[in-house]
Amino acid sequence: MRSFVIVALIMVTAGAQAKSLSNTKPERVGMSSERLQRMSEMSQRYVDEGRVAGIVNIVARNGKVVHFQATGNKGIDDPRPLQKDDLFRIYSMTKPITATALMQLYEQGKFHLSDPVHKFVPELKDVQVLNEDGQRVPVERPMTMQQLLTHTTGMSYGFNPMNDPVDKLYVGAKLWAAKDLDDFAARLAELPLKFQPGAQWHYSIAVDVTGLVVQRLSGQPFDEYLAEHIFAPLGMKDTFFAVPEAKAERFLPNHIMNPQTGKMMTIPNDSSDAMRNYFDVSLFSGGGGLVSTAMDYMRFAEAMRNGGELNGVRILGAKTVDYMSWNHLDASISAEGSGEAPTLNAALRGFGFGLGFGLVLDPAAGGVIGSIGEFSWGGAAGTVFWIDPVEEIVVVSMIQLMSSPWPLRSDLKVATYQALIDSYQ
Repeated sequence: MRSFVIVALIMVTAGAQAKSLSNTKPERVGMSSERLQRMSEMSQRYVDEGRVAGIVNIVARNGKVVHFQATGNKGIDDPRPLQKDDLFRIYSMTKPITATALMQLYEQGKFHLSDPVHKFVPELKDVQVLNEDGQRVPVERPMTMQQLLTHTTGMSYGFNPMNDPVDKLYVGAKLWAAKDLDDFAARLAELPLKFQPGAQWHYSIAVDVTGLVVQRLSGQPFDEYLAEHIFAPLGMKDTFFAVPEAKAERFLPNHIMNPQTGKMMTIPNDSSDAMRNYFDVSLFSGGGGLVSTAMDYMRFAEAMRNGGELNGVRILGAKTVDYMSWNHLDASISAEGSGEAPTLNAALRGFGFGLGFGLVLDPAAGGVIGSIGEFSWGGAAGTVFWIDPVEEIVVVSMIQLMSSPWPLRSDLKVATYQALIDSYQ
């Protein structure tokens, strides 16, 4: 019932905002139709070689869609053709949306970036740090709202429990089994930080805490806030935490590479926690819980490229978007850790982080064609997007493959940028 109400809210209020992004011939925006065929060929090759079951790609320049194509099947065990409006788990591509929600409240004067997080999440007031001797010690300075948005709080994800004592505690806390965000915060309060807040960059569940802050500052349940203030204004009618029953047929299976055979296999359905349950949802994960379509996410990304506005509806001020896409990592912070970062390589060269987005600071250092100032992120199932403010390009790509070993993100960038006839550099 709750998901029905939220979907109805989006459908009723989207109205004029749901106007489709217009298509144009690539040549009208300085791109080559012939060269863009290489993206189609690359996608088909990935399908033919068994690297992905299917893929949806969208490329837009200057707000005009120049490429939108679905290639392959719905799943490795579902031979039906993939459709452009099929539903994908976007996992950590939820994070930029959550950061946008928080910055809407920043614009309303609800908080300062220098505010301590415990001002809004008092459960975290007495959090401690696990030092190198295995002892819990007090924080030297409380974690701030800016650190919450930049993954510099000292929190973690629990990705490395075999080698990291904090991550082992994260796994034991069963955070994703929490019944809601308040329960999530209560469980998190029992865990130590990996390092003193602000000492370094480490990918973490900080954005799930951000969702709780949005909920408490706005006075609305987090899912309802997103529906009213982001999804409805932008006409994102297919983005939600809980998949409506009427749209369940479009929700794709997820996959992983079988380590024994080296081939894709379907991940069995499992509703045991918030990272697997997409129907009976009560823990709204701002860090990884949303389901969306390629075009819905393009609408969000295009609004951000366009300074916070789409089709005459503004969700953020232009200067706020600029500020979010600046590098907020101090030069003294050592970047370490891993996550769904499209621009991360082993040495983290050329990488920065803004308020909710990863940034390209040096394309040459990263070893992949692109522009200084690109802001982006990706998801654990292989989804990715990036916004290039130099070339005025937005790309969204959707697959469903956990821990993908393929260089799809690099291949997408090459296929996109080689199609440029006119560069704005």
